[in-house]
Amino acid sequence: MPYFSERSSGQINWFEVIKNWTHVLGFLLIFLMNVFILVPRFLLKKKYRYYFVLVSVMISVVIAFNILGPKVFPHQPDPATELSAESSTPPMMNTQKGKPPIMAFADNFIICILLVGAGTTVKLMSKWLSEEKLRKDAEKEQLKTNLALLKHQVSPHFFMNTLNNIHALIEMDTEKAQDAVERLSTLMRYLLYDSAQNTIELKKEVEFIYSFISLMQLRHSDEVELTILIPDQIPDIKIPPMLFISLLENAFKHGVSYPMKSYIYFELQFHDNALVCNIRNSKHKTVVNQFDEYSGIGLENIRKSLDLLYFQEYKLEISDNENDFGVNLRIPV
Repeated sequence: MPYFSERSSGQINWFEVIKNWTHVLGFLLIFLMNVFILVPRFLLKKKYRYYFVLVSVMISVVIAFNILGPKVFPHQPDPATELSAESSTPPMMNTQKGKPPIMAFADNFIICILLVGAGTTVKLMSKWLSEEKLRKDAEKEQLKTNLALLKHQVSPHFFMNTLNNIHALIEMDTEKAQDAVERLSTLMRYLLYDSAQNTIELKKEVEFIYSFISLMQLRHSDEVELTILIPDQIPDIKIPPMLFISLLENAFKHGVSYPMKSYIYFELQFHDNALVCNIRNSKHKTVVNQFDEYSGIGLENIRKSLDLLYFQEYKLEISDNENDFGVNLRIPV
């Protein structure tokens, strides 16, 4: 701005340009020193006394330089410009008086205070945003850790009961016991190797679901009505591993009551670049309220995991009726 404002008649008054640049340089030094030195080393470390003393000294030096500088280095006009001005300007119009000291001090002081306040605000906002980012990164890492634990956490009771059922089947139905061992082997291979990946083919996820359901059927009698609706043609897409298993395991856990008629309903559908999983199970008064588990830490963990995986691009609906409980999950693919 001084470069453009000090041009007249094709000439540049470099003395005024440099003087204005020097005047602004003091304000620039106040801003930079406050942001990069004083605030981080003193204010943020709660050394308030040192901070205010150093800021006061810095402002005093800059104000003194801006007020006394023009007196130490008086104006040196260009002779040609001065002669031209004198020939066309009355004498009283050609004499310029400087600002009174009080006004000059007030102007410089206000600018310095505004610069210190702006610099401090910028630094504090930058620190807050940095800490917020670190907090969110730490929260994401914690969610990833929890998600990894969930991937490798299949109920120990499930394995124990499955092995006991296979042991009982060895004498009763050898062929069925062999099939159960193969299913358990498939499930273990999936948990140990495939689930460690970030994404997996949907076909392998479906195979895992079939193996899981087949092994769960060994524990339940014919009183449990099981409906599995999965399309024969599985698209060649990838999803996060073990995405539906916690929902399905919860349906078996809460939806089956041996003295009563029970049912489990599991369905996968594909609609408009989305995968929809619909799970419903019977609800019995003698069983612990399934919604209470979902409405507490369980639901919160599921939603956080889905937020981490899909960033609010999913849809999770839970229905709790008198006789049944349902979960509908829609994810993009």
